Amino acid sequence: MIADRIIPLPKEQWKGTVVPIGYTTEEYYDVDMQKTSDGYDIAIHKRRFDVPVAHSPEEYDFPDKLYQEHWEKAYAWGVVEECEGKQELLACIETCPEEWSNRLMVTELWVHEKIRRQGVGHTLMSVAKEQAVLEHRRAIILETQSCNVGAIAFYQKEGFEPIGFDTCCYSNRDVERKEVRINMGYFPRRRQNVTKGDIVIRQEAPDDYNKTEEMTLKAFWNKYHMGCNEHLLVHKLRKSDVYLPKLSRVAAVADEIVGAICYSKAWLKKEGEDGTEQIKEIVTFGPLCVSPEWQGCGVGSLLLEETLVLVKEAGYEGIVIFGEPEYYPRHGFQTCDHFGITTADGKNFDAFMGIELVEGALRDFGGKFYESEVFEELPEEENEEFTKLFHAPVKRRFPGQWD
Repeated sequence: MIADRIIPLPKEQWKGTVVPIGYTTEEYYDVDMQKTSDGYDIAIHKRRFDVPVAHSPEEYDFPDKLYQEHWEKAYAWGVVEECEGKQELLACIETCPEEWSNRLMVTELWVHEKIRRQGVGHTLMSVAKEQAVLEHRRAIILETQSCNVGAIAFYQKEGFEPIGFDTCCYSNRDVERKEVRINMGYFPRRRQNVTKGDIVIRQEAPDDYNKTEEMTLKAFWNKYHMGCNEHLLVHKLRKSDVYLPKLSRVAAVADEIVGAICYSKAWLKKEGEDGTEQIKEIVTFGPLCVSPEWQGCGVGSLLLEETLVLVKEAGYEGIVIFGEPEYYPRHGFQTCDHFGITTADGKNFDAFMGIELVEGALRDFGGKFYESEVFEELPEEENEEFTKLFHAPVKRRFPGQWD
């Protein structure tokens, strides 16, 4: 399958590779902008050239290349073929985050003519869409030319729509040359913020187990590593004597499980003044996850807010977790150095956080944090076999993964 042939194109190997984008077209989109008394009238209509027009990389002083200097955080994938001992590029897509606007830009997309019409372009674009979801980007943007009608049709089929144009991007005669820059955007589907009336938050039932595991797989797939193992963790955690099902919850919409939070026992340990080991039982949670289709609309917050109350009512005084440092501080979590707590091996970092449910409960004890061994008992072979029970997407390397 072509999806299995798409691989990362490392910058150190592929930087400067020319992307030979060329095309012949019989049509163009005519951009007409007329000043009026109260603004401008803008019309864009498809027209036909008198004779076909061809564009090739050779006509430009600055041909398209992978990993150009101005795309500092670019990342590329492609299809490569061995040819006489050398690697030949047959297709590629390159993306670069536009951090200030939280958009993902597709800077290059090309498919060699000998493998066109096989779904390669669609599969490459699906990689960019997956990256946008993983990074919570609000849009994917790209540019093409008003005379590249084939590319525009492809992007429209992929869900892109025009978001603007530039009439002097390539020259001062772009309108006359019928080569106006067309900016296009794709907007990942985002639901409105949900309330407690939109979803049901409840204890997980045995009939939910498979649905929860599949939702967890989708939520974490390719996020921190190629693939994931959090779905196996959920499966094994339920069988562990540290699991706290009465505190754990799922979020459901009708029969669909759209989110889950799993609580388990954890401990702070330190040496007392008399040399004996002192232990304080607390809780941790993980995973807390939401289906990709429901991310960004408050499901995770509702799960967390409801269960924090349950944990406190159960008599636990604090929670320590490993989680996303951009998310949990919004809910009152602080890095564990604020409480004098380190990991079992004495470390502290931004993703290691805690929250006091009783004032001073963590800070007054401090110590080292220990969680159940079940979090480490996730061998790759077992995970591979367990994953076969689900419809798992393709494992893919993305920027930002931990390994």
